[in-house]
Order: sequence, then structure tokens, then C-alpha cells
Amino acid sequence: MLVRGIVTMAFGLVLAAPLYGFAQDQAPTQRPRGINAREHRQVQRIKEGRQNDEITRGELDRLRADEAAVRAEERVYRKSGDGLNRQERRDLQRDLNRTSREIYRAKHNNREPQ
Repeated sequence: MLVRGIVTMAFGLVLAAPLYGFAQDQAPTQRPRGINAREHRQVQRIKEGRQNDEITRGELDRLRADEAAVRAEERVYRKSGDGLNRQERRDLQRDLNRTSREIYRAKHNNREPQ
């Protein structure tokens, strides 16, 4: 009786092991989190847009100014205390959301670079 239970458990483990390995392979790759990682991704999107001639020079200047303003605001927040509190993080995320929308609009507005 004990042997039958051990054999059943062993058989179950043998069947379940490939499923576990498959689940590991299918796990989504996570991007780095945080304000700095998001700023970096947005800078990359701006560079790609300029390289692909999707962003005009004026749009590029405005987007760079927006990114610089967010970085300056983050520096002020980080110097004012011990890291970022919830309200400061939320404010920076809101600013980054706005900039992200502007990047998307600049890349998809079909304006020709000069």
C-alpha cells in the first residue's frame, strides 16, 4: 500500500516536470522597473523616431525639453528627502505618461522631417 502511494507520487512528478519547464520558458520577460528605466526607454523611442525620420527637428527639440524637465523635477524630489515618496513618484509617472503620449503623437503624425 505504501509502495503504491510512492509509485503514484513518482509517476505524477514525472508527468508534471515537463509542464513546469514549459511554464518557465513561456514566462514573459520583464523590463526594468522604475522612473529611471522608463526615462531611458523614452529617450530610446525619441532616438528611434529621429533615425526613422518620424520626428521633425522641432518635435525633437520639444520632446528633449520635456524629458529634461522631468529629469530636473526628479532631481529636486530626490534631493528634498530620502528618495521618492508616493506622491512624488505619482507626479513623475503622470509627467512621463504625458511625454509618452507626445512621443507617440510625434512619431505617428506623418509630418516630414526637414
